[in-house]
Amino acid sequence: MLVQYLILIAYLGILFLLGYIASKRIKNISDYYVGGKQLNYWLVAFSSRATGESAWLLLGLTGMGAISGVSAYWVVVGEILGVGVAWFFMASKFKRLTDEYDSITIPDFLESHFKSKNFNLRKISAIAMAIFVVIYVSAQIDATGTAFESFLGWNYFAGAIVGFLIVLAYIFLGGFVAVAWSDMFQGILMFAGLVLLPIVGIYTIGSWDSIIEGLRTIDAGLLDPWGPGGFTSMNLMTLLGFALIGLGFLGSPQVFVRFISVRDQKEIKKGRWVAIFYTLLTDAAAVTIGLIGRYIFTSTGTDAEAVLGSGGQDVLPMAVHELMPGFLIGMYVAIVLSAIMSTIDSLLVVGSSALTRDLYQKVFHPKKSLEELTGQSRITTLVMAFLALALSMIVAVSTPDRTIFWFVIFGWSGIAATFCPVIILALMWKGYTEKGAIVSMVSGFIAVPIFKFVVPHWGSFGAHIEKLDVMGPSFVVAIVLGVLTSLAFPESSKPENQ
Repeated sequence: MLVQYLILIAYLGILFLLGYIASKRIKNISDYYVGGKQLNYWLVAFSSRATGESAWLLLGLTGMGAISGVSAYWVVVGEILGVGVAWFFMASKFKRLTDEYDSITIPDFLESHFKSKNFNLRKISAIAMAIFVVIYVSAQIDATGTAFESFLGWNYFAGAIVGFLIVLAYIFLGGFVAVAWSDMFQGILMFAGLVLLPIVGIYTIGSWDSIIEGLRTIDAGLLDPWGPGGFTSMNLMTLLGFALIGLGFLGSPQVFVRFISVRDQKEIKKGRWVAIFYTLLTDAAAVTIGLIGRYIFTSTGTDAEAVLGSGGQDVLPMAVHELMPGFLIGMYVAIVLSAIMSTIDSLLVVGSSALTRDLYQKVFHPKKSLEELTGQSRITTLVMAFLALALSMIVAVSTPDRTIFWFVIFGWSGIAATFCPVIILALMWKGYTEKGAIVSMVSGFIAVPIFKFVVPHWGSFGAHIEKLDVMGPSFVVAIVLGVLTSLAFPESSKPENQ
């Protein structure tokens, strides 16, 4: 146990060192939020992938692999498509436009792009971002408590608070520069840990064929690409929901702010293959770990129903304890924390930028200089972080049967449905107007809780939508209403630089 804690302490020491070094480079709010737009493609690629995955990848997707079997690989397909479209068809144009507009936040980009003469678009986007950032960060804090509890036997609440304080400290020091550097370090850890574990598992068990035969014995449905039960309308909706998770990469602020921060468009062209390769290997490895974990804990007599009933989020810790030497458990705690913290830090910086830059300065105090806002940004980050901590504690107490996979996906879907349709249409369609963007944003924001909490009660239709989950339907609502509004209320002054 001592070695495990020493490894964990070394990991945390590196994070704080990165935060301290980064703090020396913070001269103004541009440095704090986008690293002065001077980051290279390695930093941006690893940072965007680490941020985009979170605890959902290590604890959620591994659990989904154990529950759903090979059909969970549809998540990998959706993620690769989402990352590919973002990097190949959206990133360069977005980078060019944000440089032309001198944008350092997503609301900056939207206001400049639509030549907004009022602050409505900025206000709505900033408030929506702040709300869903708090929800999403609370899901990550929840996963932190689960990680400490599963790996080291800590009390859940103690683990959540300790992890929260760690990530807050180095964001508070170094802002986006600390986030980007630490995300690259954490992304490398995540990559190494995820890819290594299936290799060790297959070697320990004997062969991949042995795992396949074992899974077939447990439940042949685990090997059906349509999911247990074969091709049914419900399974089809489930798999579509898996694949549509990748839509969240097409404009989510915490991901696209990386494209603002990169040095130039050439760096994006270099980084796209790094991002694709990273996504393919880490996501496929996560599902494979779930399959191996299902084989291991079933063959060793573990109470499968108890593990799967919790969303399978204990599969990774169980696989690590079963397959890896004890001294490496500390490394895997660090890897899980890397996934969690790389998302928390990015979200808090994005949320802070929305409130400080996009509301406080742009709307209420336009004469404030960028240099004067750095201290205000740190205070805002602190307030949002504690709100997220409070929310995570409330959810933990009131909803003990929650799962990491769907808790995180709800926050991810909320941010994505609010911003991605707007970014997609702004980059791809000249006829898109400010009114259309506002309608897209508001309808996407509202659609997420409606599809999550209301529609599932609408009989058979609702049951199918529940399996599909909220991302796809909310996207459709936001895009359709945005297009219809733009067509109904065209504006004489169209966005330039298309």
